[in-house]
Amino acid sequence: MDAATLEARLTELETRLAFQEHALAELGDALAASRIETARNAELLRRALDDLKQSRGDFFADPASEPPPPHY
Repeated sequence: MDAATLEARLTELETRLAFQEHALAELGDALAASRIETARNAELLRRALDDLKQSRGDFFADPASEPPPPHY
């Protein structure tokens, strides 16, 4: 191989490496954003489940804690 061919191959490899480094950085950023969104969604789900449990408790209260009907 002559010097021009080697230089062209080296340039091509450097270009590919730069592209891969850029793509890897973008993937890392996307992964970080996805983890943040997942944590936010998990917190929203936890709050919704807590609210649901509380509202179910209001609808299905313990009959023993209810005052007796007026006719007693």
